[in-house]
Amino acid sequence: MSNDDDQYEPAAPAERISKRATGPSRSQRRREALDVLQLALALMAAPAGLLAKLQLDEDLTELVAESRRINSHGARKRQAQFLAKHLRRLDNEELEAIRAVLDTERSQAMREAAQLHRLETLRTRLIEGGDPVLTEVVDACPDADRSQLRHLMRQARIEHDSGAPPRASRELFRVLRELDWPAAVPVATEAAGDVEADIDIDESTGAADDSGKQTSA
Repeated sequence: MSNDDDQYEPAAPAERISKRATGPSRSQRRREALDVLQLALALMAAPAGLLAKLQLDEDLTELVAESRRINSHGARKRQAQFLAKHLRRLDNEELEAIRAVLDTERSQAMREAAQLHRLETLRTRLIEGGDPVLTEVVDACPDADRSQLRHLMRQARIEHDSGAPPRASRELFRVLRELDWPAAVPVATEAAGDVEADIDIDESTGAADDSGKQTSA
């Protein structure tokens, strides 16, 4: 009689198969829940005009708009959890599309803020440094009106020394901002940290349990 059967070990009982092999771990589910919560907070903090770019359905668009109007810290915290609960109903592609729009908007806002900071620094250098700095500006922007800039620099210096309202300084900034500068070098919302403690994982379902309920302002 053949002993081939002796070469094979019996399959392990189903009870011995680790539950961890059947799905994501608790820590992974928690990370995913926090990622969506962070997305909800980002939506609540994003500029109002951004909603039209997100291509959300009507109900979710209305929920985001309502969430943005809440100012109370406690109510805002609960609303973020409520919004995150609805966002988790979207598939990964829809969530990534929302993140992509937010990332693009955030990058643009950072570039604009960095450019404004550079212009403010340049205005200060012009007022304090005089013609050598003016030459730098004209070299970088050939369309700049040297005479206009020099006049505004002098007036801004007089305003500063006399304590007068900074009209010339503001006008100098406006002129600098409207110059055709070379491409600027790119230079982060509520954090989820103060609300993440309220997220729990339901061991029986593997889903995040939100204690937050829809809240009015």
